Amino acid sequence: MSTPRVEVDRDQVQRRTVAILTVTQALGGLGIAIGIAVAAVLAEEVSGSESKAGLAQTFQVLGTAFASYALARVMGVYGRRIGLVLGFVAGAAGALLCVLGGQLESLPVLLLGLFLLGTITAANLQSRYAAADLARPEHRARALSTVVWATTIGAVLGPNLAGASGNLAESLGLPSLTGPFLITLVATLVAVAVVGTMLRPDPLLLARELEGVSTTPPTGTSWSRVKGVLGERPAVVAGVLALSSAHAVMVGVMVMTPIHMKHGDASLNVIGMVISVHVLGMFAFAPFVGALTDRIGAPRTITAGGAMLALSMYLAGSSPEGSSWQIFAGLFLLGLGWSFCTVAGSALLTAATPIEARTDIQGAADLIMNLSAASAGALAGVVVGWRGFDFLNLLASVLLAGVVVAVVLARDTSHLTAASGGEPAEAS
Repeated sequence: MSTPRVEVDRDQVQRRTVAILTVTQALGGLGIAIGIAVAAVLAEEVSGSESKAGLAQTFQVLGTAFASYALARVMGVYGRRIGLVLGFVAGAAGALLCVLGGQLESLPVLLLGLFLLGTITAANLQSRYAAADLARPEHRARALSTVVWATTIGAVLGPNLAGASGNLAESLGLPSLTGPFLITLVATLVAVAVVGTMLRPDPLLLARELEGVSTTPPTGTSWSRVKGVLGERPAVVAGVLALSSAHAVMVGVMVMTPIHMKHGDASLNVIGMVISVHVLGMFAFAPFVGALTDRIGAPRTITAGGAMLALSMYLAGSSPEGSSWQIFAGLFLLGLGWSFCTVAGSALLTAATPIEARTDIQGAADLIMNLSAASAGALAGVVVGWRGFDFLNLLASVLLAGVVVAVVLARDTSHLTAASGGEPAEAS
């Protein structure tokens, strides 16, 4: 037969995989976004120090960084399902510790909880790659972006539940700022149940089987394979640069926005609205960004994202304390520029990496991306305390140099096709 059954099965499994990942991505987005809205404020309240408020996002991003690499290693051996389950379980434990840290007024316990909470983000980041495992090359960015978009459902809803969850916490005798983490706990446990029971067959293991890749663990270390791919494929380097630069810019500015608004007496609900608008920009337009990437290629999409990030920092940096149209517009564009760079960068490095090294590269890319963002988040509080929120935005704009270099490297890679960066012509 000209159309083997395995091809039909592949498409059916791909549709089912994307549907399941859409549900878990929405739950994970709800869990992490509602915590982001109050984490810095809770850290400031517990520690009594504005400069330590930035540690909240820093520890969460650090947790994401190390979990991204660890989960990718697990997935490389056991598949996507086991890795995602482990990520969500660790995130649920982190949510419990955040509640405990707030109740005990202990910054170390809170920071440990936020570190583990970062594994939810790591699981969500790996989910976008899982959506691309069985996707056809010309639709890779679209599949990846569909799962990224699903985060919108929970992430936009999450910050707007901050007030109600605070009332819930107070009714239980807990500090109001710990309420969001109770919601995180419930949402994450539901995600564990969904992915653990329904993500079968495993998309990565099936993709390897269909492409004739050995299931035997590869020789050498993960980092040796990463270095080999990075040295041979400029498109992969471009993808990593686009991801890490955009993420560092986004986290550095976003983490101090609630503090900037609080200094102008903005209410928790208004701060939550700004974060919702920001998250809307990050995720809601992802399908459009994915289709655009498939159509015009990753380099042009990354260029557009860099321009949006530059404009966002101008608007946010010129905003007065409290609530203003500049902070709403700036945070929206900050999220949208991040979306352009992240979807295109993820599709580019996935397309340019051979499947046998894909989890190694994906884990390393997310590790580098989040370590860069963690550094930016750690410095953000210090910079704001020293020179203010406007200077933070000016300083963050320097990081856009990484996006420029990414575009140059990606454009120099002529052996890639336009679709999602395409498949390397020499790839097996």
